[in-house]
Amino acid sequence: MNSRTSVMVSIVLAMLVASIDSTIMNTTMPIIAEELGRFDLYAWSFASYMIASTILSPVAGRLSDLFGRKKVFAFGIILFLIGSLLCGLSANMIQLVIFRAFQGIGAGFMMPFPAIIAGDLFPPEKRGKIQALFTAMWGLSAILAPLLGAFFVEFMTWRWIFYVNIPVCLVAFLTLLPYKEVYEPRRANIDYIGTVLFAIGVTLLLLVTVVETNQFLYAAVGALFIIGFYFFEKRHPSPIVPISMFKNKTISWININSFIGCVALFGTSSFVPLFLQDVAKLSLFLSGAALLGVAIGWMIVSVPAGNWISQYGYRKLLIIGNALLLLSGLLLIGLNEGHGFWYVLFVMTIQGLAYGLISTVGLIGVQQLVGAHEKGISTSFFMFSRNMGTAIGVTIMGALLTGSGTFMGGIHNLFMFGFIGSIVALGTSFLIKNEHSSKPAVMKKQFG
Repeated sequence: MNSRTSVMVSIVLAMLVASIDSTIMNTTMPIIAEELGRFDLYAWSFASYMIASTILSPVAGRLSDLFGRKKVFAFGIILFLIGSLLCGLSANMIQLVIFRAFQGIGAGFMMPFPAIIAGDLFPPEKRGKIQALFTAMWGLSAILAPLLGAFFVEFMTWRWIFYVNIPVCLVAFLTLLPYKEVYEPRRANIDYIGTVLFAIGVTLLLLVTVVETNQFLYAAVGALFIIGFYFFEKRHPSPIVPISMFKNKTISWININSFIGCVALFGTSSFVPLFLQDVAKLSLFLSGAALLGVAIGWMIVSVPAGNWISQYGYRKLLIIGNALLLLSGLLLIGLNEGHGFWYVLFVMTIQGLAYGLISTVGLIGVQQLVGAHEKGISTSFFMFSRNMGTAIGVTIMGALLTGSGTFMGGIHNLFMFGFIGSIVALGTSFLIKNEHSSKPAVMKKQFG
């Protein structure tokens, strides 16, 4: 097994376990809470993982720019392995919440690296195919997660939903060892203060999606920390998030567009299964299978996206992607009691085409428009923008659903919100300009 193949095996396995663990507890958590008690901490078992992984992703990307991809990625795999072991050994709900946060730190260190290392190893025209492979892992995890959760609960114990990660992480770590890194890190001092300001600010903002009281207070204090982080980063010689990167307006608008697009409709997959189960009376399996449309659509456009960029540029493709997102939002507004599996599968496929273009083209764009020593943070910050948008969007949609007098009224309200958000996202896509990498020598050296 050569170096490139071994690292691809490593990152695919790491991505698979991290993506499965973000959803596998959806079906098993009621049983876990019944055994461990403290049902009031139910939501925190999800939130601690989500918050930790979201915060650590951009930090991991920046650290990889400073110290190399292999070391930071390996560190994340080990953290995730230890966190999984601790979660399986949890004796009470408080321990589970704490250990899930620890596991989320490991996930945060792992998740950016499939895209970052692919950016190091493959030229843009081949990168879409690699992104399609990663998308397939997300699609596979969407199927495997509920099946594995149900299997372990029925025939073994819920603790195996965590223990099963251990051998997979070991294989991921061992297959990473032969990798001969092509990226040469540029050492610099770590921005500890900036990291702390960023972590506190983002944590407080994400807590708004979990807490039931004082949301505005958390949001206001979190915003103050982010403002302080911004001014501190402008003066730091080696910032954790280089503000200079956003002087490139194309990078800035790609991130803004991705954020708004994810706020608008990326949370659809959290609510469509509820409609299919409660209204269309479909089984748990079929209601989840309808979401495969997203993975199908995503893979269809991801494979040729790299070649399309060289022909059409970022702007046209992102406008098309956002127009497809708008179309999916319009079709979701029309969702009613007479619709079932095939209608939802069709809409989800259109949405997959939309997010496949927005995500793949945007990801390649933010990588190509920076130098090699900012590729890690540029990639991971793009993913951070998507994660923040998704967290905010799901929270707003959930509030619209529960705040309505009827279930279908809530469904209509949340998809109306998504449709309006997709209009805004489409508007921002017109502000994206086509630019080319200013680092041809770097690309030539890496890709030949």
